[in-house]
Amino acid sequence: SITQCWILINTCRTFGSGVVQPFNDSVFYVRSNCPFTLTHFTHNRVECDITTRRGDNGLLVQVEIIINKVRTVLQNGSIQVERKSPNLMSGMSLSWRRMMLKAAVSLPYDHTYQHIFHYGIYTKLRSSLLPLSVTWHNVPGGIDTLWVELEQELSTDMTGLCGKHNGTECLQARVRQYLDLCEKNIYKYEMSKGVTCSFFKEIVQQCENTSRVWDIWRSVTKCDKPDCPGDLIYVEQGPAFVPSCTNPNPRFSNQDYISTCVCPEGKVLNDQADGFHCVSVSSCPCVFAGKSYSTGDMRSTKCQSCKCDSGKWRCSENICPARCVIEGQHVTTFDGKEYVLPGKCTYVALQGFNWTIKIEFSEKAPSLKTVAFLLFQVQADFEDNVLVFWQSSMYIHFHTSLGMKIEVQMSPEIQLYITPPANHTGMISGLCGNNNNDTTDDFTTTSGIIENSAQPFAQSWSVGDCAVDIPDTCINKDNEIFADEKCSVLNNPDGIFAECHGHIPTDYYHRACILRTCNCGSSLQQCLCVALSSYAKACASLGVVVGDWRKATNCTVTCQKNQEFTYDTQACNHTCRSLSGPDPRCGVDDAPVEGCGCPEGTHLNQGNICTRKADCVCHYYGGTVPPGSVIVDGRKCYCENGELQCFTYCGCLNGKVCVHCASFPVNTAQKTCDSLSKPMSDRSICNSGCYCPEGQYEDHRGNCVTRDNCTCVYSGKVFSPGQHVKTNCKTCTCGQGQWHCKDEPCPGKCQVYGNGHYQTFDSKWYRFDGHCQYTLVEDGCENRNGTFSVRVESVPCCDEALTCSRAIILDLLPITHDFYACLQLLYIWGVGWQR
Repeated sequence: SITQCWILINTCRTFGSGVVQPFNDSVFYVRSNCPFTLTHFTHNRVECDITTRRGDNGLLVQVEIIINKVRTVLQNGSIQVERKSPNLMSGMSLSWRRMMLKAAVSLPYDHTYQHIFHYGIYTKLRSSLLPLSVTWHNVPGGIDTLWVELEQELSTDMTGLCGKHNGTECLQARVRQYLDLCEKNIYKYEMSKGVTCSFFKEIVQQCENTSRVWDIWRSVTKCDKPDCPGDLIYVEQGPAFVPSCTNPNPRFSNQDYISTCVCPEGKVLNDQADGFHCVSVSSCPCVFAGKSYSTGDMRSTKCQSCKCDSGKWRCSENICPARCVIEGQHVTTFDGKEYVLPGKCTYVALQGFNWTIKIEFSEKAPSLKTVAFLLFQVQADFEDNVLVFWQSSMYIHFHTSLGMKIEVQMSPEIQLYITPPANHTGMISGLCGNNNNDTTDDFTTTSGIIENSAQPFAQSWSVGDCAVDIPDTCINKDNEIFADEKCSVLNNPDGIFAECHGHIPTDYYHRACILRTCNCGSSLQQCLCVALSSYAKACASLGVVVGDWRKATNCTVTCQKNQEFTYDTQACNHTCRSLSGPDPRCGVDDAPVEGCGCPEGTHLNQGNICTRKADCVCHYYGGTVPPGSVIVDGRKCYCENGELQCFTYCGCLNGKVCVHCASFPVNTAQKTCDSLSKPMSDRSICNSGCYCPEGQYEDHRGNCVTRDNCTCVYSGKVFSPGQHVKTNCKTCTCGQGQWHCKDEPCPGKCQVYGNGHYQTFDSKWYRFDGHCQYTLVEDGCENRNGTFSVRVESVPCCDEALTCSRAIILDLLPITHDFYACLQLLYIWGVGWQR
C-alpha cells in the first residue's frame, strides 16, 4: 500500500432546502430566502467570509466566497471572480475597472490565492492561503449541496451557521432528529428532486463506503443517478480526477474518492478532443502546436524527430549544435540563457586557449559596429586558418580551422551567430558562456566567480571600462506606441509567424522587438524589421518555414543588378568561380539564409552580375581566362562552362587526381585522414603526384573519402566513422578522422526553490509560476508500477507575488529499507509525516 500523509478533514455542510450540519456535527434546519453567513473567521491575518442565499425553490441560488478580499460568486451555474485592482488600472474609470476585474471564469481556474476545478460530479474551490476548500454540486435551478472543509484545527473564533468545529456525534444516535429534519426539508418541496435527493445523498455520505445503504438508497428513495456526458458512466465512489490521455494515472488519496463520472474499465478520457469520449491508452492522440496526431504519426524539424506513441511524444536527441546569438544588445548563450547587454562597449564575445572573438558596439545605436576574430593573439591569416565567403548579400560565413563557425549578418545591421568547436565543451568563456549544457554557470566572470545578474557579468567581459548606457525602457512615447503595435505581429495566432509558435515561444522575441524598436536611433521600420528577422531566423534554424514574412510586415529587401531575394540562399556552387573546381563552401554545413542571390541556372560573376554558365570565365591558380581555347603554363586548355580542362596525364588510380604544384599548388601534407589528427605545420607543403580530389582524404585503407567518412586508428586497428570504443572510463566515437571522447554520465539533482524556480536533473533552470499541485518526479512511467513519487505545491504569502513555503508529498511503494532512509531525510528536512 502507498504510504502518505493523511489530513483530517472537518466539514460543514448545507444541503436540501435548508439543512445545516456545522463543524461540530450537530444538525438543524433553516427555511429562509434571506442571505446567511455560513462561516466567517480570520486566520494568519487572512479574512474568510462565506455567505449563501436560497431561492423560492429551496436550492442555493447565490454563494459568495471572499478570501483575502478576492470575491468569488456562484450564481446561475456560472463562477465569477473579482480580483483586487492592480496599480496599472488606477487611471481607468470605476465602471471600466469593474468590468475588467469581474468576469465569468472557465475551469480549471488558477489564481495565486485560489484554484477552482472539477472534482468528480462536484466543483471545488481550494484556497492557497487557508487550509480551506469549498465544494458544491450544481443542479437545474441552483446548488443542492455545499461543503466547507477545513484541513486543520483553527485557533480562532468562527461565526456563522457552521459554528466552531469542536466535537462529534454518531449518526445512529440521531435517527429521530434526522426524521424531523427530513420532514422539514421536504415540506412544500415534495416534487423537487434537487431538494429531497440531496438530503438523502448527504445522509448516506456520512455512512462508511462499505455500508449496505450505499447499494440500496437510490432504489428506496427513487432518486435517479446523475447523467454523465458522452461515454462516461456514473459511480457513487470513484476517482475525483478522471484518468485521461494527458494524465492516465493521476495520483490521489482516499479523500479524493467521491461521486463521479468515469470511463469504462480499461479506458481513459480523450481530453485532447472535443466531447467526452473514452479510448484505450494505446489509441490516445498526441497534440503539438494545436494539431492532433494519431499513434504512429511523426513530426520532424531539422534538429529533432518525434513519434506519437499512446498519447506521448517519443523524441530523438537534438542533433543541432549549440549556437550563441548576439543580436544587438540581446544575447543568447550556447546553453540557452537569454540576457541584455548593459552598455555600448567592446566585449569579448568568446575566447579559447589561443583565439578570441571581440565585438564592438556602435556609439549611436545599440547595434554592433565590428566583429574581430583573433588567432594566436594576432589578426587571423584568413587564407590559412579561416574559410570566408558571402553566403548571400546579407551574410558572411567564417569557417575556422578549429571547427568553429561564425556567421555575421552584415545588413541592415551587424548581428553575430557562433557555433563552437565540437571538442571545446567547457573550455571556452565570454559573453556566450562555456557550452557545458548547464545554464547555472553561464554568468561566470573573467575572475572566475558566477554573478547573479547580467550587468556585472557582462561588464567583466568588456575591454576597458564600460558604462551602462543602453536604456531598458522606451526613449519616447511615439516609439513605444509604434513598437507595441507592430511587434504584436509575432504573437498573432493567425498571423504569418503562427506556424512557428509551437516550436519557439515568442515571449523573448516579442520583448526584444519592443525594446529594440523603442530605442531605435534611425528608421523605426528598419529597427522593427531587424527585430522580426531574429524570430524568423530562429525558426529557419529548425527548418520551420514561416512564409513571406517580409512582404506581410512591409520589410521587403531590394536587390542590386539582376539578383533576386530568397529566404533560402546557399553559397555552394552559386558562383562562376565555383565551376572551376571543387567549391570549398560545399563542405561547410550551412543553414540556408535570406538575402539576394542568383536565380536558378545562373552564377555570380566577378562584377556581381548573374550570368549563364556558358558565359562564366574560368579561374585557375594565377588568374582567369575567358571561355574558349587558351594556353595555361604551356599546356593547351579549354574553358567551358566555367571549368578549365587541360591535357595532362599522371596515371592516377583509385579515384585520385594529378597535382601539378607549379600550376596549382595545394597542401598535399593535409590530404590523408591520418593528417587530420596530427599537429598542423606552420607552412604549406606541396609534392606533385596523385592525391585525392579537393575535399577528400585518403583513409587508412587507401580509399578517397570525404572528411565525414574518414577512418580512425586505435591500438593498430582501423575503425569506421561512427564506431566507438571504451577506454579509461570514457566512450570514444570515431568522427572525421579523430576520436571524440565523453565521460560516463553522472547522477543529476532536481531542485525547487523560491517563487517557482526549478532546476532539472540535467541542470536546466526555468521558472514556472503555476499554482496547482505538480508531480516533481516519479518512476511509474511506461505503464510500469511505480515505486515512488514526489509532488510539490507552492503556498503563497498574503502578497500574491511571494511564495512563503512549499507543501511536499512523498509517495513510496513498497515499504523497504529505502523507505526508512527517506523518513530520516524527511525528519532532517523538517517535513511532518504520518503513515
